[in-house]
Amino acid sequence: MSAAVAIPHHTLSETPNSRTIEINGWVITASTNPISNASDCDALQASLGFALPEMTFGSNYLSLEHVPSDWKLTFDTHSALKAVKKGEFEEGDGGVKVGYADAWLKSRTDPGSNLPMPKTVPTKPYDWTYTTTYAGHYPASGTEPLSDLPSSSPIPWDVADPEQPSHSIPLSELTRPDPIMFYAEIPLFEDELHDNGSSSLLVRIRVMPTCIFILSRFILRVDNVLFRTHDTRIYHAFSSTTPLVIRQISGWEAPYDRVKRLLPKRDDMTPLTDPNFIAKALTEMPPEASQRTGAGTRWRGLGTKVEIASLVSPDSSST
Repeated sequence: MSAAVAIPHHTLSETPNSRTIEINGWVITASTNPISNASDCDALQASLGFALPEMTFGSNYLSLEHVPSDWKLTFDTHSALKAVKKGEFEEGDGGVKVGYADAWLKSRTDPGSNLPMPKTVPTKPYDWTYTTTYAGHYPASGTEPLSDLPSSSPIPWDVADPEQPSHSIPLSELTRPDPIMFYAEIPLFEDELHDNGSSSLLVRIRVMPTCIFILSRFILRVDNVLFRTHDTRIYHAFSSTTPLVIRQISGWEAPYDRVKRLLPKRDDMTPLTDPNFIAKALTEMPPEASQRTGAGTRWRGLGTKVEIASLVSPDSSST
């Protein structure tokens, strides 16, 4: 048997809609709330300039702060939706051009729709699939997580060195049955795309005795057209000599029929609505297919990149 993992000192606190853990210089808060009400949706739509997903959790967020270095990272709904393409599609946007896209948009903006646009917001083209490559942001100092204008982090993301083991996420550690001291699932949005598929963004975090791990996953299904996922993985080991945060950002895409051929049972379509099955199917395809060719949309989100942030105290960094 492997030796028991020591539980480091930590503090847990909670309110009706949020939970916080303080551990090894980190303060991490996960806020999960009901779907936004009509008033909040109107305000968010007015800010974004396009109709919201059917299920928008506008008050949900995950925030992390490394107190010694003043490094922060936040995932929130407003910022994720701000990364959705507005205006006409351009090269790299990965636009899904299908016959019912115009009908879907009309259903969202028609005065008779159950989800009308606020009268103060002009109807403009936008990505009806809500595809976003949002990977979290550094919040402006002194603002709430729903800040309109995230600032640049004083600690930059640098390209990871593939030859350096400490610059990669250790999957073996994440698959060990270590105790989970803090866990949260934070849905940011979900939409059924007018019965033409589904689109969602969900952030998960777990804090274990040795590390922090976050998975932010956008997943898209457009029936009979394509599947697409965009994952952001964040990892930090408490034991690292120089505190590092590793961020792995990956995008995959494949034609609908190619994923459909991977069904365990030919007549059971249920797995095609299971995010875990979709993600597994896409990631196990040859990278040439799912991260380069994709579904032929030339989406710039395809591929994988790994970055690191070195958490150096402001007092010890050069000016």
